Amino acid sequence: MPAVPALRTEGLTKRYGRTLALDSLDLEVPPGEVFGFLGPNGAGKSTTIRLLLGLARPSAGRAWVLGTPAADVAAAHAYLAHVPADVALWPSLTGAETLDLLARIGPGTDPARRAELVERFELDPSKPGRTYSTGNRQKVALVAAFATRAPVLVLDEPTSGLDPLMEQQFRLAVAQARDDGRTVFLSSHQLAEVDAVCDRVGILRDGRLVEIADVTDLRGLHRTEVLAVVRGPVPALHGVPGVSGVSVDGGRVRFDLVGPPAPALQALAGADVVSLRMREPTLEEIFLGYYGGAAR
Repeated sequence: MPAVPALRTEGLTKRYGRTLALDSLDLEVPPGEVFGFLGPNGAGKSTTIRLLLGLARPSAGRAWVLGTPAADVAAAHAYLAHVPADVALWPSLTGAETLDLLARIGPGTDPARRAELVERFELDPSKPGRTYSTGNRQKVALVAAFATRAPVLVLDEPTSGLDPLMEQQFRLAVAQARDDGRTVFLSSHQLAEVDAVCDRVGILRDGRLVEIADVTDLRGLHRTEVLAVVRGPVPALHGVPGVSGVSVDGGRVRFDLVGPPAPALQALAGADVVSLRMREPTLEEIFLGYYGGAAR
């Protein structure tokens, strides 16, 4: 019998007046996966999260958390831990008191794990919330979420305000959550972060899901830049399957490659190739490919 999806949406739609914030989102995230949810500000990421958390009602469609309707907030939140994009703490409570309070109202906490996370994130839990910087408020929320026994973690821009060292600790915590069989739904516009920790990526544009793929497969759908330096005659590459954008400058040949490299390599095999460099696009470049028109 197949496992119940950790998160599932069906035709999930949200309108605010005439604004269509989310348009018929169909999404399924299996247990134990780290799923990256990408998109610029205004793409509909936070709206999706609010609907998954039951903090807003959909205009159409439905969502489930481990088979429980998201609209049944009390039942669904028994499986959830959430880190918001903008963390607000009770100003008079210390970090330790906040962690204790969140532990009592959530799906259960592992005290030993929490103590380990406090140390790893270099959090001083003795200070009151009003004295914490943005980064330290984020640390409190991250420690609370990763220390819970919740099988599903929903993280909205979770590394906002963290320095690079703490970002590394965050990535380690995500990897451990995955190893423990937990599901992580990570909304972000920091592509290096998503590239480092996610198994699959969904790209949201103007409220619509435009792609879902493994991170490696997503790269494979797009071009590879090739630079070959040759001595003597330049090989004929025009018309070779997968090759486009050929430019020649002396013995330097540049072209874009989509799909398997074998035909292009066979075309180069007859030339005196001095060097060959192939560069895959970064996730950021792929992302900009989707949004290039809007950016321009």
